[in-house]
Amino acid sequence: MTEFDYDLFVIGGGSGGVRAARLAAGLGKKVAIAEEYRFGGTCVIRGCVPKKLFVYASQFQEHFEDARGYGWSVGESSFDWATLVANKDREIDRLEGLYRHGLENAGAEIIASRAELTGPNSLLIKTTGQEVTARHILVAVGGRPNPHASLPGHELCIHSNEAFHLKELPKAIAIAGGGYIAVEFANIFHGLGVDTTLIYRGKEILSRFDMDMRRGLHKEMEAKGIRILCHEVFSKIERGPDGRLVAHTNNGKALVADQVMLALGRDPNTEGLGLKAAGVETGQKGEIIVDEYSRTNVESIYAVGDVTNRVELTPVAIHEAMCLIDTLYRDNPSSPDHDLIATAVFSQPEIGTVGLSEDEAAKRYDELEIYRAEFRPMKATLSGRQEKMIMKLVVNAEDRKVIGAHVLGHEAGEMAQILGIVLKAGCTKDDFDRTMAVHPTASEELVTMYQPTYRVKNGERV
Repeated sequence: MTEFDYDLFVIGGGSGGVRAARLAAGLGKKVAIAEEYRFGGTCVIRGCVPKKLFVYASQFQEHFEDARGYGWSVGESSFDWATLVANKDREIDRLEGLYRHGLENAGAEIIASRAELTGPNSLLIKTTGQEVTARHILVAVGGRPNPHASLPGHELCIHSNEAFHLKELPKAIAIAGGGYIAVEFANIFHGLGVDTTLIYRGKEILSRFDMDMRRGLHKEMEAKGIRILCHEVFSKIERGPDGRLVAHTNNGKALVADQVMLALGRDPNTEGLGLKAAGVETGQKGEIIVDEYSRTNVESIYAVGDVTNRVELTPVAIHEAMCLIDTLYRDNPSSPDHDLIATAVFSQPEIGTVGLSEDEAAKRYDELEIYRAEFRPMKATLSGRQEKMIMKLVVNAEDRKVIGAHVLGHEAGEMAQILGIVLKAGCTKDDFDRTMAVHPTASEELVTMYQPTYRVKNGERV
């Protein structure tokens, strides 16, 4: 019987890798986890967590304005970028410490190094040159921003990683992209007082979301003063004579900014990982191809999280890791359920969504009932803010099952989590109708829309 140095070797210290390593070690397995940067991965170190802290920071300007309508006299306020960055860094340090502490308590060996595959059961520890073996190897190295290397002047631009560590807050920024990252950072920088332009090649931002959410958010962002240029792309970035950047577009515009940010998607972080040496198959973007149990074509090697290019969300990576441990060590083969994943865009206002958009549902079902409400939330009445909320339910007319729920407005992300449970349970519109409202709340609209706003038959609104 072949002896291995480890039962499980994990490459990558993000949310998925850490969860798998900690659980396996807690079951008494000999586990090592290698990370070349910091533990916590994209989400904790340079993604979801610092981004949400920046979102909170960017909202206070509006909070101060709204307070006056409620009788508060708010004095002169000012914002200090360096203080925000320093406080954010302290919180990230604390969270990374918790990740390390959890691994150590479980008995996992932490290796502060890059690790590369050299075969189906072997790896090279780059800092020491040592080769080790493992019965099972898990690749959980996540993704990285697409550098858009074909764009002249791309080296002058920043990505989401660098946005968290800028030495000073720019006076003006131009952001390329129309997905989560671009939209969220456009709102963050604008809320912090930066002159912000968002440029996107498509006809509307957030291409995979329900059109009412997309148009509603677009309208609110422009009302706040964010410039959104659709059907345009950057053709060249150059530094002007005054040291500022000039971003040229395909339609002849020249945008002058202190920073240009590229948020044009992410790529699996598999370059130079030794996948070819190990015989692991990859896809067009470099993603690791896995089966329903997160196993590659090589029996001993598995992959979870963004590196597989399935669903690029932190909770998904964690769920995939937990299923893997069930499969490998608990005699309970488990495949991750990627259906009906609730998600949120932490824009201002937020979007919370789960299930099918109206357009997607119309392609799958013969007849739909659409319930839609648009209203000014109660909080805005005294503040004088004109911002609107939109709530929408997509219902299969045949069995009345709710197949999509979408919210645009404050705390929409919190609502999406609860709606995710509801849709996962297969609730019908009749279940919504039988549920008493919590009054006065914005979310009560979800259970008080008794009559369809309109119907869709064979893809056409009637």
